[in-house]
Amino acid sequence: MDIQAFLQEFGPLLGQGTLQSLVMIVIPTLLAYVIGLPLGVLLSITKKGGLKPLPVFNAILAWVINIGRSIPFIILMVAIIPLTNLIAGTAIGTQGAIFPLLVATIPFVARMVEQSIEEVDLGMVEASQAYGASLGQTIWHVIIPEALPSIIRGLSITMITLFGYSAIAGAIGAGGLGDIAIRYGYYRYNQSVMIASIVLSVILIQIIQTVCELLVVKIDKRNA
Repeated sequence: MDIQAFLQEFGPLLGQGTLQSLVMIVIPTLLAYVIGLPLGVLLSITKKGGLKPLPVFNAILAWVINIGRSIPFIILMVAIIPLTNLIAGTAIGTQGAIFPLLVATIPFVARMVEQSIEEVDLGMVEASQAYGASLGQTIWHVIIPEALPSIIRGLSITMITLFGYSAIAGAIGAGGLGDIAIRYGYYRYNQSVMIASIVLSVILIQIIQTVCELLVVKIDKRNA
């Protein structure tokens, strides 16, 4: 099969699969950071030696987040099907995959953000407190801006991890490039579609990595 004939037959399918994969990456990532960023901040500031030590609260929160990180995605996806049906209206297709992907990503994001905050220079935090900044001001105007380059690096890791999860979801009916690779490349022995799916996956990941790296260069004050 020549390239033109291949594109005519499988181009729309691969285009749709790429779009579905993007949806399963971007939407859960954005929602996960809305929830996971505050959780990561709470993990950091409430631990022993943090800005607002709350050992019991921190231990409970860390325990809950660790449980979320411990469950393999495919098991999690199946286990919460009733809840997914209730929230998303369906547990199949791309729409049905978004909620499980979100649930799986929130604990991951929370830990990534916590690690990013741990990299912030304590001297800057202490200086802001010496100038009378409140806890909220210190978090919003010092900690988050200083941790932002690291958070953006974590964003690329999160999105790439989510792509892996979306491929797993695709293998059980959620659509996307993973679904195409399994249905056509594995079950139908169509190596051309398999190779095309792999190439599109690599391109997608490279775009995500490049965009995040450019954002880090732009916002990192050390590059000024």
